[in-house]
Amino acid sequence: MEFFTGTPGRRRWSDELKARIVLESLAPDAVVTQVAQRHGCRPQQIHDWQRLARTGRLALPAPIGGEPAPAFVPIVLDAEASGPALPAVSAAFDLEVEIAGATVRVRGRTDVGALTDVFTALRRSRGC
Repeated sequence: MEFFTGTPGRRRWSDELKARIVLESLAPDAVVTQVAQRHGCRPQQIHDWQRLARTGRLALPAPIGGEPAPAFVPIVLDAEASGPALPAVSAAFDLEVEIAGATVRVRGRTDVGALTDVFTALRRSRGC
């Protein structure tokens, strides 16, 4: 049985604490539910904070122990390299991305929506 003491109501989390919790939850062997229990929050909160970190609205601190911090980098097409006008539905480019132990290679004309689906499926299957 767990007892909560203190004033009832919503708890305020500093951005620094949120970022440290997110960094802990991104460890390879971390289980979000267990991380949430250790810090007295809900797993949904951690998932929301992870989303904020991915979109650049929550800065993550440098990890302890010398391991590199997880990087969330947006994919941006270089209009000059691909030509002056890219079609709205597809684009021609060469791309190679290594993420979570998998390599995705794209060469030539590719439907951008299909590419988004590939990265979404990879992220879900690898827990990224």
